Amino acid sequence: MRRVIFVMIFSTLLSVSIAKAEGVIVGAERTELYLPLLEGKRVAVMTNQSGTVGKEHLVDVLVSNKINVVGIFSPEHGFRGTADAGEHVSSSVDSKTGIPIWSLYGSSAGKPTANHMKQFDVLLFDLQDVGLRFYTYYASMARLMDACAEHNKKMIILDRPNPNGFYVDGPILDMKHKSGVGWLPIPIVHGMTLGELALMINGEKWLPNGRVCDVEVISCDNYTHQTRYELPIAPSPNLPNMHSIYLYPSTCLFEGTVVSLGRGTDFPFQVYGHPKYKGSSFTFTPRSVAGAKNPPLLNQKCYGVDLRNISHNDIWSNGFDLSYVINAYNNLQMGEKFFSSFFEKLVGVDYIRKDILAGKSAKDIKKRWQDDVAKFKEQRRPYLLYKE
Repeated sequence: MRRVIFVMIFSTLLSVSIAKAEGVIVGAERTELYLPLLEGKRVAVMTNQSGTVGKEHLVDVLVSNKINVVGIFSPEHGFRGTADAGEHVSSSVDSKTGIPIWSLYGSSAGKPTANHMKQFDVLLFDLQDVGLRFYTYYASMARLMDACAEHNKKMIILDRPNPNGFYVDGPILDMKHKSGVGWLPIPIVHGMTLGELALMINGEKWLPNGRVCDVEVISCDNYTHQTRYELPIAPSPNLPNMHSIYLYPSTCLFEGTVVSLGRGTDFPFQVYGHPKYKGSSFTFTPRSVAGAKNPPLLNQKCYGVDLRNISHNDIWSNGFDLSYVINAYNNLQMGEKFFSSFFEKLVGVDYIRKDILAGKSAKDIKKRWQDDVAKFKEQRRPYLLYKE
């Protein structure tokens, strides 16, 4: 009886959260708050295909409101969001507006040139993040904050909900593993919006030499950290749906192993497999496709595990889950050869690989970062814009 009551209460709360998500007003839609700040200014915009105001793109809205947009910065995957992960993206011109596109990914260490910085007065930032330490958009934001701090430019962040913003999990980055997929001393699942994270970057003096950026955040309305917000537009080519976004914290770790996570299929981050995986009838074959031109194990038939039928509730309750990697490691029996050096860049610490090699369970390894998560949640509290 108690279980039935609990399920009913949980279902009610979940339905309320989802209902709230439908009424969320993202920062970009609150034009009355930021358009006045841009009048008479030379404006640069950092955005991609996710930067929409209703059904219009942010850049088109700015142009139609006579805002002087002088350049568009683009992150990983490019302005239209079609490039492969890690692929060099060239600068170009937006065919619709004629505005120059300045790529920040794959060159200049991800920071704008001094010439670019001279061309604008205000930087408007609008990207849809997914709340993971190894998802590169927050690192792009941090580098832009640093550039703006160096050149005395104002930065306005149009905040968007974090679809994984309802929990915090995973180890905090050991900064000796700092890389393009691990930029700040935060957990793998940090539970913050980019606006909140920007405030924390300033407050914790995480920019080089203690620099502070002049940042203003246009916050979301009708959003809390318990809102289950479904993204209206895929944030990047290999996160095509909410199931992939919820599994991403855990399945992304396969990028640091010999195992395929389904890049080059219709269901990336929702499966895992290898040609030598034993005891499975489920198969998939990675192909060269848009957004995954040369995926791991290209054209090789992989046997493995299909995660598409796992419920969202189960994914949420398991959080950052090492069991998938441990299962594949035990199945393949390859020892150290299972891992690449990229694994530490993703997990951010040395002990996870060592514990897996030692045969520890996902549950036991998870205990090691619980104190760090608790401390981080207290550390981030002054910077939260939305109710936990």
